[in-house]
Amino acid sequence: MTVAVLGLGEAGQVFARAFAQAGDHVVGFDPGPARTPDGVVRADTAAEAVAEAEMVLSLTTARFAVAAAEQCRAALSPGVLYLDLNASSPEVKKSVETVLEGAAQVVDGAVIGSVRAFGATVQVLLSGAASGEVEQQLSRVGTRTEILGAQVGDASRRKLLRSIFMKGLSALVQESLEAAAGAGDEQWVRQQMAEALVGGESTVDRLDSGIRIHARRRSQELADSLELIQDLEGTWPMTWGARERHLLLARRAEDVSPALEVLRRTPTAALGDGSDRLGFVGADLRPVWDCPQIAGPALTVQTQAGDNFAIHQALARVKPGQILVVSGERGRERALIGDLIAERAKKAGVAGMILDAPVRDAAGIAEVGLPVWAAGVSAAGPYKSGPARLGRPVAVGHAVCNPGDIVVADAEGILFLPPEEATAAAEAAEAVLAEESARRESIRSTA
Repeated sequence: MTVAVLGLGEAGQVFARAFAQAGDHVVGFDPGPARTPDGVVRADTAAEAVAEAEMVLSLTTARFAVAAAEQCRAALSPGVLYLDLNASSPEVKKSVETVLEGAAQVVDGAVIGSVRAFGATVQVLLSGAASGEVEQQLSRVGTRTEILGAQVGDASRRKLLRSIFMKGLSALVQESLEAAAGAGDEQWVRQQMAEALVGGESTVDRLDSGIRIHARRRSQELADSLELIQDLEGTWPMTWGARERHLLLARRAEDVSPALEVLRRTPTAALGDGSDRLGFVGADLRPVWDCPQIAGPALTVQTQAGDNFAIHQALARVKPGQILVVSGERGRERALIGDLIAERAKKAGVAGMILDAPVRDAAGIAEVGLPVWAAGVSAAGPYKSGPARLGRPVAVGHAVCNPGDIVVADAEGILFLPPEEATAAAEAAEAVLAEESARRESIRSTA
């Protein structure tokens, strides 16, 4: 039997290796540098991988599941089994089924448990008309299966409901360990967890390491879980909190430096046109001087109107390349910074400031060379009494900025982007600019 595996990440490696060891001809594809398991043939494209396959395992991640199906459709053999094992929403699974209608027998697969812990013997929920045939093939590599029904999406729905508990538990374990380590009591807290959890210390280690490795994928899974239950009666603070914890860890690990290089030269207007046009700051915040365009992660600051105590605190902890995003509660009577604070910020490596408040010493700030966007100029100086809040979500110019969001500011506007969207936003904006250039040339060439 020929088996194609799309995506050679952790789960893709496991299943590709298992089918190869079972004597099948296995062809794998991954656009990244993932290692090819022993006994697996590496294809150059997804279409090439599935060309002679009798069964396809899609493990591309939810983001690329539909695109992978589109790329494969024309190359699939009639009647091929197409098992979508991506952790995605029922809607995504149904979109894959729609794309492949008439070209493949689509089965929704949902992995329950840890592939790292159980390998190919992990439990998989199945739904879709061809679930029985897929179950027979998975049984050959020891996979434990349960068929839920004939509707694609049912397996994914069941998994998302389970994710509310499992990902929430992982987030709680990891956050508790981090807090305990900071307080110097990690070992004691670990012991308490180990005594409370079945599996003891190994379960604590698995939950803690698992969230770190898979934070990005799991945060999306929890977003799908929240969408699934949003119309149910009740509120879901623990699920929201678990997603935020996963996002925080994903953002810590995110390397957005390549995207920042593009964002620093891409007009904010193009970034908006390439995405959903949300996240823009109000037009009343303008550059204090002829600033260069900036892009970087936000250190969020909240203070009461006319008081800059919080900014002094922020300058003591800011990291080079960060942008201070300051909510001054829309105070317009007193400036929050002048040229002296600009000097300190520049020396600390601050990439720029966004202030929902006025500044003073505008000419001095320009001389310092610190890019600053503000709500005007006022000669009235600030108080320094506090209170202060750092590293929390803030509202600036009617837009919400979360700690670590990517700030892009130019002469025309200010945009807040979640880090996980930075790369896609940069790519989409470049496509917008290319299209606009082609249209412009077309207009100019028209007689």
